[in-house]
Amino acid sequence: MMQDHNYIKKVIELNLYITKTWNPKMKWMWGEALYGYSLTLLDEHFHEETYTDFLKGYVDYYVKNPPRVDQSDTAAPGLITYQMYKKFKDDNYKKLTDRVLNYIMNEPRLIEDSVNHLGNSLEGKFYPKSIWVDSIMMFSLFPALYAKENNDQDMMEVAARQPRIMAKYMQDEKDKLWYHSYWVKRKTHYPKRKIYWGRGNGWVVCALPMIIEHVGDHKEKAHMIQIFQDTCKALLPYQRSDHTFETVINFVGKTYRELSFTALVAAGFMRGYRMGLLDKNFKEAGIRAFKACVDALIYHDGHIYFPEISGPTIPLPLFPYIGYKIIPRGKNWSYGLAALNFAMIEFDLLKK
Repeated sequence: MMQDHNYIKKVIELNLYITKTWNPKMKWMWGEALYGYSLTLLDEHFHEETYTDFLKGYVDYYVKNPPRVDQSDTAAPGLITYQMYKKFKDDNYKKLTDRVLNYIMNEPRLIEDSVNHLGNSLEGKFYPKSIWVDSIMMFSLFPALYAKENNDQDMMEVAARQPRIMAKYMQDEKDKLWYHSYWVKRKTHYPKRKIYWGRGNGWVVCALPMIIEHVGDHKEKAHMIQIFQDTCKALLPYQRSDHTFETVINFVGKTYRELSFTALVAAGFMRGYRMGLLDKNFKEAGIRAFKACVDALIYHDGHIYFPEISGPTIPLPLFPYIGYKIIPRGKNWSYGLAALNFAMIEFDLLKK
C-alpha cells in the first residue's frame, strides 16, 4: 500500500506531465474549464505558481480568438478567465469574464430561473429544450464564486436558486439520485426509467459543497445542505468492493466502473466531511475512492494516463441505458483530470 504522500505525489506528476505535453490552446469548453480551474486551486493550495504560464497561455489565445459563450458548457471557462484576471488585472481577461457573466444573468430562462443547458448554440437548435444535471457545476459554481468575492447580490440570487430548481426537476423523490436531464416541453425527466447516470450525480456531489461554501448565510443554504446529504446517502451503498462507482449507478456489475465519477464522489465526500456536513463513513469512503483512482494510473513509455473515463455523454431519447453502457472510456479526459485534482486537494487537507 502506498504511503499517503505518494498518492499526492503521483497526482502532481500527472499534472506536470499533462501541462508539459498539452497545447495550452485547449478547447473553450466545460471539461477544459474544470481542468484549468482545478489547476488554479492546486497553485492556491500549495502556494505556488506552477500552472500559471499554462493557464495564461490559454486565456491569451482566446483574447485573440474570441470564443462562443452560448450555453452552460461554454460559460464554464469563466472559472479560468476570472482567476487569471484576479492575478494579472488584464482588462482583456475581464472582457472575457464579463461575457460569461452576461450570459449567466441575461440568457432567457427555460424553466423558473434555469436556462436551457445547450443554450442558443447550434446543438441547442436540434436537441429538445432541457435542463441538465451538468449545469449544477457548469452554470452554478462560477456565479456563486464571483458573487461571493464581489458582493454581487443579484448574481448570488441566481447561483443560490439553481440547486433547488434542479433538484425539483431531476432528483428522484424516493431514491434521492439524479436523472440526467428534464425535458421541459414533455414535462418529464430523462431517462424516464430509474436509470441514474454516474458522472451526473458526481457533478452534484462535488459542486454542491463548493457552492455551499460560497453562499454564506443565504436562505437557500439549508436546502442545499439537505440536497447534498440526501444525494450522498443515496450514493454510498453503491460503492463497489474495489471502492469505485459504475457509470450507471444502480446497475452494479452490468456496466463498467467509471473513474471520473469515482473521483468526483471522492472529492464531495471528503469535502462534505471536512465541512461538518457528513460523518466519518463518508470520509473513509471518499479516501478509498480517491486511492482507487490513483492506483489505476497507467505508466507506459514515459507517459502517464488516468484511464477509465467515459466520453462526453448526451441523454438519448431512445434506449438511454444502452447509450450509457456503450459510451467508450478513454484516458486523460480533461474533466476526469479535474475531478482527480479536486479529490487530491481534499485528501491533502484531511491529512493536514
